[in-house]
Amino acid sequence: MKGKTITEIKVGDSAEFAKTVSESDIYQYAGVTGDFNPAHINEDYASRTFFKTRIAHGMLSAGFISNVLGNQLPGPGAVYIRQNLNFLAPVRIGDTIKAVVEVIDVNLEKNRVTLKTTCINQTGTPVIDGDAVLSPVKIR
Repeated sequence: MKGKTITEIKVGDSAEFAKTVSESDIYQYAGVTGDFNPAHINEDYASRTFFKTRIAHGMLSAGFISNVLGNQLPGPGAVYIRQNLNFLAPVRIGDTIKAVVEVIDVNLEKNRVTLKTTCINQTGTPVIDGDAVLSPVKIR
């Protein structure tokens, strides 16, 4: 698996990844990060919140964006410089989240690409939007 160099990336290039979020994903994410917020792991507590049930950690879905950037576009060897995220809707157990990245700017001189980053659920509802800046791999 090889990452793309700056000269191989064009405005409009895109890539995506989809995954159905399971209860196990939420518990594993909580265990790895230490984020045991009861809105994510305690159904009794979560049933009394605005969302009426447990929701996935926002950064769990944001991690799907990282997957696309690190594995596909720009891909292996790229360095994450910045990520802006807007959390727009909750992700619940059983939701299928598709992370989509699209190149919106290529700066050859600085070896930087800017990508629109979006996550949508199975009904087409955006759950995250934002943008990322990465430095693609310099060597092949």
